Amino acid sequence: MTVPALPPSEVAALVLEIGAGLRARDVEIAETMTRRITHEITHTRGDPRLAALRAASIHANVVTMIEILANDIPVGHLQPPMAAVEYARRVAQRGIPSNFLVRSYHMGQNVMMRICYGEIGQRNLPPALGLAVVERLTEIVYSYADWIILSVLETYEAERARSVNARGTVHAATVHPLLSATPPDPIGFEIETGYTLERTHLAAILWCTDGDEADAPELLDSGARALAAALNTDGPPLVTAIDRRTVWAWFPHAPQTAVDPRELRSAADLPQGARLAIGLPGRGLEGFRRSHQQAAAAYFVATVPGTPADHRAIGFADPGVAVVSLLAKDLDSTRAWVREVLGALADDTDQAATLRDTLNTFYEIGESHVHTAQRMTLHRNTVKYRITKALAAIRADGTAPEKLDIALALRICHFLGTNVLRPPS
Repeated sequence: MTVPALPPSEVAALVLEIGAGLRARDVEIAETMTRRITHEITHTRGDPRLAALRAASIHANVVTMIEILANDIPVGHLQPPMAAVEYARRVAQRGIPSNFLVRSYHMGQNVMMRICYGEIGQRNLPPALGLAVVERLTEIVYSYADWIILSVLETYEAERARSVNARGTVHAATVHPLLSATPPDPIGFEIETGYTLERTHLAAILWCTDGDEADAPELLDSGARALAAALNTDGPPLVTAIDRRTVWAWFPHAPQTAVDPRELRSAADLPQGARLAIGLPGRGLEGFRRSHQQAAAAYFVATVPGTPADHRAIGFADPGVAVVSLLAKDLDSTRAWVREVLGALADDTDQAATLRDTLNTFYEIGESHVHTAQRMTLHRNTVKYRITKALAAIRADGTAPEKLDIALALRICHFLGTNVLRPPS
C-alpha cells in the first residue's frame, strides 16, 4: 500500500511551531546541554573562565538552532555565533584536542533531538505526519551541527597554526605532558627547554583581565622575567603562553634554597589589569607539578565568575585559599553551608560586609582586639562592638556554630563574594 505524500506546508508549519515553542526554553535547554557535555568532557573544570565561555558558546548555539527552526532560516545564510568561535579559539590556544570540540557538538545535537522528539510526542500526531516532522527536524539539526563543526574547526586550525609560531609554544607542547598523567620524559623536557628539573621550583600563573589582547602575551612574558630578576633566581624562568591572556611560569632556585612565596608577591610590580596566582615551592619533578597545581588552585579561586577582582595577587599559602579552591568546585553546597553557618552575617549588604571584614581580621590575627584595631585603623571599642554584633547576627536563630566553621565561612565570603552571599530581599 502506498502512503500518500504529506503536504510540505503541513510539516513545515509544525516545525515552525515547535521552534517557536522552544524559544521560551532556550536557557533550560542550554543548561541541560551544558550539564551533559561537562559530565562527559571535563577539560574546563579547572578553569572557570574557559567553563564560562563554553557555557556561553552552548547557549549561543542553542539560540541559533531555535531561530533556524522557528523562522526556516537556511544554514547557508548564517554566521557562526561569536561565542562559539571564541571558544574554539581558546580551546586551540590551550592545546586541547579538537576531537573534544567535535564530541561536544555531537552531544549537543543529541540533546537537541531528544527535546524535539519530546515536543513531537506531546502533539499526538498521526504516525505518518509525526515521522515526516522527525525527518525534517533531524535534517535541520544535523545540517546545523555539520556546518557549525566545520566552522569552529576552521577557527581552531587557524589558531593552532598561529600558535605554532608564537613565542613559548614549543615549551607549552612539552610542559603539558609533564603535568599530565602521561609518563613524563624529564630528559627530553630538559633538552628541549633548557630548564633543569632537579632543583626547587616556584610556579605562578599570570593573566590579564583587560587591555589590548594582542599586547598581553608579551606584557606577561616580560613581567614574569622581571619577577625572576627581582627574585635572583637560579637561572631564567620557564615561561609558556597558554592563551593570549594567560602565561604559566616556573621560577628556579638552587636545590637547598629556602624559597618564600611572599617574596614573589612583594616583587610583583604588575601592570594595570594583570593578576598573579602563586603556588608553594617544590623540588624536582613532583615539586614542579605540585607547585603548578597549587598555583592553578589559587587561580581557580581568583577566576570563579563573580568573585571580587581586588585580589591582584593570590597565593595557595594565603589563609583559606587551599580549602576554598576545593569548596568552590561545588558552589551550590558551599553557598548553602556558608549561609547556614553565618546566618544574617551572610547577607549581601554593606553593614554585613563591614562586620564580616572585622570578624575575619579578628580571627586571622589571633583574636586580639588590640591588633585588629591596629590592622584596621579603628578604635578598640569599635572593634569590640563590631565583633559582638557580628557574633549576635550569627547566633540570632539560636545556633552556635564552631569557631573554626565561622572562620572558614568568612574566608569563603572573602574570596568568593556574591557567589555565596544571600542577595538583598
